[in-house]
Amino acid sequence: MRLLAKLISYFSHPLFIPIAGTISYFMVTPKYSPQEVQTGNLLPIFILTVIIPIISYFILRNVGMVGSIFMPSLKERKYPLYIHILLLLMIVYKVIPNYYIQELHYYFLGLIIAAMSTLLLLFFKIKSSMHLLGLGSLLTFLLSLSIHFAINLTLAISLITLLTGLVSSARLYLHAHTKAEIFIGFSIGILSQLLLIKFWL
Repeated sequence: MRLLAKLISYFSHPLFIPIAGTISYFMVTPKYSPQEVQTGNLLPIFILTVIIPIISYFILRNVGMVGSIFMPSLKERKYPLYIHILLLLMIVYKVIPNYYIQELHYYFLGLIIAAMSTLLLLFFKIKSSMHLLGLGSLLTFLLSLSIHFAINLTLAISLITLLTGLVSSARLYLHAHTKAEIFIGFSIGILSQLLLIKFWL
């Protein structure tokens, strides 16, 4: 059971949320997007949100700033969050500016707000679940896309909802978070997207 909980935690790592939202957008949007446009967005976003953070993690680990990929302590979480916010800002300003793909632009702005809120809470000694923050953001984005494009995304939304339950249970089973930390993370993910929904929905 512990192995299963760890596998669920690894495969639902918040690193994958930005690229998951981007792929979801291109899969469901009725807007015409040439293959080169999709690749031109997916590749830099994947590099900036997955590859570079992984490299940064190993550097931070080698210098003793973090000890685990799940960063259990408050102090360990600050450095990766600084890097994460910086990389998300690069995406918003260089890869998908507002006039380019509006839906994705505000999705990433929501992720920035969520990351900054999490970082702010750390200074008050409050830890939130980044796993649930990411899933809350993705779930809200999918619901918004469903309304925005008037398309049926029931299956995708149901799968993310199921995954949210599994991840919550896994994190509690591993004693990685308390129920309050899971609730805080999930709430931040949802609210950060809802704050910006009026600008594009």
